[in-house]
Amino acid sequence: MNVILEFIALIFIAIYSYMEALVKLFIPAKRKSVTGDIVLITGSGHGIGRLTALEFAKLQTILILWDINKDGIEETAEQCRKLGAKAFTYVVDCSKKDEIYSAADKVKTTIGDVDILINNAGVVFGVEFLELQDHQIEKTFEVNIISHFWTTKSFLPAMMKKNRGHIATVASVCGHIGLTYLVDYCASKFGAVGFHESMTEELASLGKDGIKTSCLCPVFVNTGFVQRPNTRIWPVLKPEFVAKTFVDGILTNKKMILIPPSVNTFLTLSKFLPQRVIAQINKMQDVQFSTKFRSATKMD
Repeated sequence: MNVILEFIALIFIAIYSYMEALVKLFIPAKRKSVTGDIVLITGSGHGIGRLTALEFAKLQTILILWDINKDGIEETAEQCRKLGAKAFTYVVDCSKKDEIYSAADKVKTTIGDVDILINNAGVVFGVEFLELQDHQIEKTFEVNIISHFWTTKSFLPAMMKKNRGHIATVASVCGHIGLTYLVDYCASKFGAVGFHESMTEELASLGKDGIKTSCLCPVFVNTGFVQRPNTRIWPVLKPEFVAKTFVDGILTNKKMILIPPSVNTFLTLSKFLPQRVIAQINKMQDVQFSTKFRSATKMD
């Protein structure tokens, strides 16, 4: 096709897309049915993972719960069963490839093919870069991003065969912007966002339009993952709200789930604003938190 014609077609596609987005502001997106689907959630022994499992339990799915904490996933499973869902637990260290592959084989053999894979497991240390131990850096990447490759390689083939499924990635706003004392965490979450976007493009290029993808990117969530989170501009989110928004995004096949949505405006502006302005905005944010590895809370 002539390049000029291609540009004209591109303009029409852009106009159509904006009009479609405008219409969707007033007409709720159709939610797909997941009743009876097998949903696997890593890191489901607490926090967002547990609450996401409970939301899917209400939808009468079959839940596969992975976590390194046996007591945590057993408690999650019990809560899911009270809601009428089937729940199966596996103690899995998502920093270990062999454990992931072994557990995945058991799931496929004893329960069936996973329909919805939610890569949620994560770790954070929250210390100054030069204070990070080598094993902490390795653990951050093994859990926060490398594990996504092993889980997806395990369950994607069946999805590809049926051209049906959903791969959801739990990242963070830290996958779009860098923060002090979170160099390793932010880098791993940038990788998670990149994994999601690249996987989305590859599935589309292969014609597997029946396999959907979603990526959750919230600001600080009050789950205990970090202690005493606080910012001057962005809200500290309630985990129940984040989990409900996440599941709703999956059910409506939303690709990028930014919470709050205003973060998208900041991310767009950050591509055009001078670096000094961005630095000043970050200073105004006055982001504070602590972890068991770091008692100081000042982040500026």
